[in-house]
Amino acid sequence: MRLPGHGHRSHPHDIVIGPLDLPSRVDEALAVQAVAFGLGPDEVAVRRQIVLRHMTYPGARALGATVQGALAGFVYGMPNDRSHWWSTVVEPYLRTQGHDDWLDDSFVITELHVHPGYQNRGVGRSLITTITAAALEPRSILSAIDVDSPARGLYRSLGYQDLARQVLFPSAPMPYAVMGAPLPLRRR
Repeated sequence: MRLPGHGHRSHPHDIVIGPLDLPSRVDEALAVQAVAFGLGPDEVAVRRQIVLRHMTYPGARALGATVQGALAGFVYGMPNDRSHWWSTVVEPYLRTQGHDDWLDDSFVITELHVHPGYQNRGVGRSLITTITAAALEPRSILSAIDVDSPARGLYRSLGYQDLARQVLFPSAPMPYAVMGAPLPLRRR
């Protein structure tokens, strides 16, 4: 998939969405995440090991948004498994709201980040709709910082709704919201 950089003809600044070999480009992806999410070197080092472990899980896959081969954004996810750390943290919050069934038969968006220089161009929307379009599960779940933000606005526009709010992850400075949407996602 190609997002035009200028006009409708092919241009060197076009953003190309396609499969990403995340383990081989993990440092480049985490550099995007660090800028987009404000991570320091210690957090990046921890996340590097997490990403590499996640990519060994059954059904894990990643997409990248590239401009002339350089990574401008990425998304990765996998079929949810209740035994994964994320699920064990969010399950009590979802259960309290009567939504713990969302942990079954769901494709979880583990990370979605777009470099600030490429935000507001449809990159995040293209990444998440493309990765979920290939999901075999009937729905998708994710977590996002529980504040009104452009990311949460994007997720809502795609059909995601809050399933639980004020979810606290160990060592996370801010609470998160867990959101879920039926698949396929709304396009607009």
